[in-house]
Amino acid sequence: MESTIFLKNLLDGYDVSLSHSGVNGERLAARLDALSKIGAAENGGVTRLGYSKEEKQAKELVIGWMKEAGLSITIDGAGNVFGRLEGKQEAPAVMSGSHLDSVPNGGNFDGPLGVLAALEIVEAWNDTRYIPPIPYEVAIFTDEEGSRFKAGLTGSRSFVGKITSAELDQLIDKGGQTFDEIIKDYGSNRQAFLDPHYRTRAIQMFVEVHIEQGLILEKQDEPAGIVSGIAGPSWLEVSFKGKAGHAGNTPMEGRKDPVIAAGMFVQEIETLPRQVSQTAVATVGKLDVIPNGVNVIAQEVNIMVDIRDITEESRDSLLDRICQKAEEIAANRGIEVTWNINTRIKPLPIAPEMQEKLATAMKKFDINPTYIPSGAGHDSMILGEEFPVAMIFTRSKDGISHTPEEWSSLNDCVQTVHVLKAFIEDMMEG
Repeated sequence: MESTIFLKNLLDGYDVSLSHSGVNGERLAARLDALSKIGAAENGGVTRLGYSKEEKQAKELVIGWMKEAGLSITIDGAGNVFGRLEGKQEAPAVMSGSHLDSVPNGGNFDGPLGVLAALEIVEAWNDTRYIPPIPYEVAIFTDEEGSRFKAGLTGSRSFVGKITSAELDQLIDKGGQTFDEIIKDYGSNRQAFLDPHYRTRAIQMFVEVHIEQGLILEKQDEPAGIVSGIAGPSWLEVSFKGKAGHAGNTPMEGRKDPVIAAGMFVQEIETLPRQVSQTAVATVGKLDVIPNGVNVIAQEVNIMVDIRDITEESRDSLLDRICQKAEEIAANRGIEVTWNINTRIKPLPIAPEMQEKLATAMKKFDINPTYIPSGAGHDSMILGEEFPVAMIFTRSKDGISHTPEEWSSLNDCVQTVHVLKAFIEDMMEG
């Protein structure tokens, strides 16, 4: 394989003694590198939006590795991929995995590390001739990030039947394509997408590896940590509509400028979370001005607000306050406002017994268990509504994610794989 700067940086400083018990750090690095080339930008980032040709290409690459490892492949109506390894006896399977889509110009670890860590377990078993006592499945969930439709976790929500046809009617991408047009191009259809595929599968539990996207593990100087709970995200789309005009000929008095209202709204959002709880957060990450001309008073401003907390009650309280504030500002400015909740996902606490079993696995490798609540949403949060889940975080350099600078050292990634392997084997054999 042609060497790249990304691969060289991964292998630089790698402790080869961590490659043992069938787990191979160089193999993991080579596969992370291969995925980094799909949808790659010159700055080292990647763009693989949900249901894009880049996401599909990444899946096809991993499917090839799955087949080489002896897994049988199933793809459901949402494009979710499952690679299955049979065990010594028939029983509900242990499943592990994550996603391969990214935000625009995102990083190379968010999602792919979880998929490849799950696959590395199979490779390790093959290398050591270990046959699991029960079936094991590697999962790739589609469109976790939600960058295509402004509504995330569509693959895992489809898998457990937590998305409706009415919701699909609202999914239109930036280019104006409807969900039905996109899913048809992807090789499926609405009816197949809405089929809750999990009902045809016997699953004992799901465990996901993911980068931390925070600073706790770095401060604790630990390679991996235990997720104690996952905050449920809600995505709110707010549209302020005013009156367009010429920037030079329209007097300041009497203007109905939606940009001013949007600015006041964004400023207020910074103060509202602390009125609800110490863990609540709200972020404006996307703002579109229409028609977006330098010499034009805007007609409309569309804002996406990401609202999260670790309890549903406090999260929804914050959501209500933000909607009320938008209406107050619009009324005071004499303009129109509409809002729509695109996504509302329940927070998920991780069962204490799952956390305890992960702690036992970490202690086998002299890792001090660190318990971390996840402010970010994950596929585990959706699957956790139907069966037990666990999550392992891998240390993130400087807590950076969703950018080309996102980084987790190969040492930390491989140590996380060892923890995952020990945890899964304990669950299966227990």
